[in-house]
Amino acid sequence: MPQDPGPRVIVALDFPASDPALRLLDRLDPRRCRVKIGKELFTRAGPALVERVCALGFEVFLDLKYHDIPNTVAAACAAAADLGVWMLNVHASGGRRMLSAARERLDGRSQRPLLIAVTVLTSLDADELEEIGFRGTPAENVERLAGLAQDTGLDGVVCSPREAAGLRRRFGEDFRLVTPGVRPAGAAMGDQRRVATPAEALAAGAHYLVIGRPITAAPDPAASLRHILEEIERS
Repeated sequence: MPQDPGPRVIVALDFPASDPALRLLDRLDPRRCRVKIGKELFTRAGPALVERVCALGFEVFLDLKYHDIPNTVAAACAAAADLGVWMLNVHASGGRRMLSAARERLDGRSQRPLLIAVTVLTSLDADELEEIGFRGTPAENVERLAGLAQDTGLDGVVCSPREAAGLRRRFGEDFRLVTPGVRPAGAAMGDQRRVATPAEALAAGAHYLVIGRPITAAPDPAASLRHILEEIERS
């Protein structure tokens, strides 16, 4: 695994407004988790919230999944980096020129965020992939797109825990794997299809675990995070 002394759990701030997100952060310790800000919260609260969360000491994964023409995506990545985020992502299906343009725009920055690619959304199963024109299994599509991401110099990919082991074997320890679809034993699946427990995801080779409702919807989010971290330490 690449050297990274920081937390491995990324708490998904999937809230419709900034107030509940900030109330949650009041109950969490930035030394024990990172956080993810996605499309809904960013659209409602904007860059100011990202900067505020960073100022609270949390490292932010800005999960906006940029996918557009190369210059537009490169400019968006530069704007995200200016906010001080720790990590951001683009869609690997945007193609080689788009991925290269995004990476090149971030190269040389003194505070360069990690740039990772989304391969196949964890909500999609094989039938849905076929419906939108992707041939092969989810795992085959993930591997092909991850190869493109590595070849264009990106730091890693978002992938299902179920694909992590194969990606780790093929792409090595330095290629970061960020896994949503992580649910502690007994938790509801929600809208994820390809899921695993924290211990299973780490054993498969994941570097970072994105966990939302098992923490954010818990009566005691800090206790829920603590239990997950204890499971990780035992794995």
